[in-house]
Amino acid sequence: MAATIRPSECSGKAPVLYVALELSDKQWKLAFTVGVGQRPRLRGIAARAMTAFAREVAEAKRRFGLPAETPVLSCYEAGRDGFWIHRWLSAQGIRNSVVDSSSIEVPRRKRRAKTDRLDAEKLVALLLRATAGERHVWRVVQVPTADVEDARHWTRELDAWKSEQKRLMNRLRGLLITQGVAGSIRRNFATQLDLLRQADNGAPLGERLRARLTREWEHLEFVRQQMRSLQRKHETYLQQAQGDRSADVIRHLMRLAGIAETGASVLSLEMFGWRHFTNRREVGGFLGLTGTPYDSGERRCEQGISKAGNARLRALFIQLAWVWLRCQPTSALSQWYQRRFAASPHARRIGIVALARRLAIALWRYVEWGDVPEGAVLKPAVHVAGPVNA
Repeated sequence: MAATIRPSECSGKAPVLYVALELSDKQWKLAFTVGVGQRPRLRGIAARAMTAFAREVAEAKRRFGLPAETPVLSCYEAGRDGFWIHRWLSAQGIRNSVVDSSSIEVPRRKRRAKTDRLDAEKLVALLLRATAGERHVWRVVQVPTADVEDARHWTRELDAWKSEQKRLMNRLRGLLITQGVAGSIRRNFATQLDLLRQADNGAPLGERLRARLTREWEHLEFVRQQMRSLQRKHETYLQQAQGDRSADVIRHLMRLAGIAETGASVLSLEMFGWRHFTNRREVGGFLGLTGTPYDSGERRCEQGISKAGNARLRALFIQLAWVWLRCQPTSALSQWYQRRFAASPHARRIGIVALARRLAIALWRYVEWGDVPEGAVLKPAVHVAGPVNA
């Protein structure tokens, strides 16, 4: 059935074509409209069929009576497809927004209908509202460049190998404890395997168990080799990189006692090396370390931190906060923590989150403007002195 076309000339504004993409693995749903009150034109294309997408955009302009040069605004939700779609759309002259899906408003009913068609219609309606100037419709994701996105694979791969190492170590310990053998896994584990004895009768471990332990140990050694290789490559990169902001930020952060190469690399490649923050609230919000007060009627309470930001970096900053207390005891941040939260273990666990937020803001100021956290101890200069500005 043909859609009823409401001419955009009545608004007095230049016509614009709005399109929302609802992505899935096999099919994408597209919703086109030209303004508020216009019923969306829905079309489906095969996933990642960009030629078909361009054809549907041209057909939508024709159906809505728009000139071929009419600007196009688009949006889609951030997810498994990443940012290559955004870059392709931008290259075609389409102004696109990548939306944080958790920030999209939804009905609070216990059950609600959810289909790709309904999601596409909802998304294009929100695009209209956001374009009209509503500030809190959704939150737009800051898209990294292709080079920045590629550089982040080093820290993420290293984290994956560390998780695999931990999994293998736990498996080795678990297999040994089933025979009553306890103790640490040392580097000579493969040569000492034949000397281990079952706890109940003192007999050697079973042949199949020893073979399995040997294979698990070989896998663990391979994982450690990959980690060492990554570390060497990254050290070479830091030594050779000149004029690279991410490398400069890493070296700059490493000047602070308590921040080593791996932590500085994650902070640079995931946060400070390319993201732009305008104030401290944006820093806390990005990490999900902002408060969520509940103040309605007679009820007033604090629900805890929002946890709406980057979970990986939030966990890292909490770890860095504990390290900061040990390595920077004379700093103003550590002394503030000791005054406020050192009284009880429960208060310390709560206070470390507050310290993590303050530390994130202090490091942001240190990277952007060279403001060393008050009372912080610096290591000897590592190639860079002063603020790191793009």
